[in-house]
Amino acid sequence: MDCRIGCAACCIAVSISSPIPGMPEGKPAGIRCIQLTEDNRCRLFGQAERPAICVSLRPSEEMCGPTDADAYRYLEALERLTKPGE
Repeated sequence: MDCRIGCAACCIAVSISSPIPGMPEGKPAGIRCIQLTEDNRCRLFGQAERPAICVSLRPSEEMCGPTDADAYRYLEALERLTKPGE
């Protein structure tokens, strides 16, 4: 499965704990990654600076669902379930 162009749910809904160029402390959940273009494409795709978690995340029917809204709901729920201390 390929990413839906323009979705960016994984670049907004989830937190990233490792540094990102322009976001040295990482990215909180629900915050748009600074590396997203206006049309929701990753400026770091294929670059060495792209965080390992981003490289390892692969789209799937379960995660992405049929719509962008489904992807956001799934990833927001996953973020809540995996939040440390909860």
